[in-house]
Amino acid sequence: MLKELFTKTKTKPKKYATIPSKAAKQDVPEGIMTKCPNCKKILYTKELNKNYKVCTQCEYHFQMNSAERINSFLDFESFRELDREMVSGNPLDFPGYEEKLEQDRKKTGLNEAVVTGIGTVKGYEAAIAIMDAHFRMGSMGSVVGEKITRAIEKADELSIPFIIFTASGGARMQEGVLSLMQMAKTSVALKRFSDHGGLIISVMTHPTTGGVSASFASLGDYNFAEPGALIGFAGRRIIEQTIREELPEDFQTAEFLLKQGQLDAVISRVDMKEKIAAILDIHQPGGTFEWQEN
Repeated sequence: MLKELFTKTKTKPKKYATIPSKAAKQDVPEGIMTKCPNCKKILYTKELNKNYKVCTQCEYHFQMNSAERINSFLDFESFRELDREMVSGNPLDFPGYEEKLEQDRKKTGLNEAVVTGIGTVKGYEAAIAIMDAHFRMGSMGSVVGEKITRAIEKADELSIPFIIFTASGGARMQEGVLSLMQMAKTSVALKRFSDHGGLIISVMTHPTTGGVSASFASLGDYNFAEPGALIGFAGRRIIEQTIREELPEDFQTAEFLLKQGQLDAVISRVDMKEKIAAILDIHQPGGTFEWQEN
């Protein structure tokens, strides 16, 4: 008995792991869950979309495409698109440019990196321009500049406000100086509209950089941004190499620009429609809507 107590018992040999059969696999359907890149939490995609693609744990703002922006910001079925048929050419015969444009058209269902039209925000009519970073990184070419200019002119014609959501990597290099000219064209159109008493609201989303940030994105009567949005002209490393200084960690974020007085407010996407509607009401004759701070 004592011998048995102190004697090692033989362990059964371990079985090798087996590959489960297809029937035993219980895979989670693709797209049902989304991982937040900021807090790393796993979220139900359906719930994330209900919350305007804002993380319910850390309020990280996922990137939206133009269709999602229209559905979340404008009143149901109020949007009437303008100039959808406009497409870019290849004025400089840049190699492979036309093929890349066609790839993006198929991938996004868009003809260009901005969608423009007329819609209502809680009943208030406005001309809308929504840039989409999924098409050529939202880069600004001749058609983007032309569509935005036409939307501004339509707002002027109808005497309604102009609202733009920017998301762009800057000017489109394949169109060279023709792309850079859009900075001046859109800025002049905004100046003319402003001189006629028009209201301009700019909402900068992630990212708003290059020539877009240096022109129409920063020329609103109200300049807003979504939390955490990257906003700036030149890249961080280029600036650091030029001035030979290390920049603050939050440099070129929406929050940093707000501290420096370059933005009027940083507004969560969840509250965006309500806040913009308040401003539209204020600018109506006899407007009474009050801005509610969270």
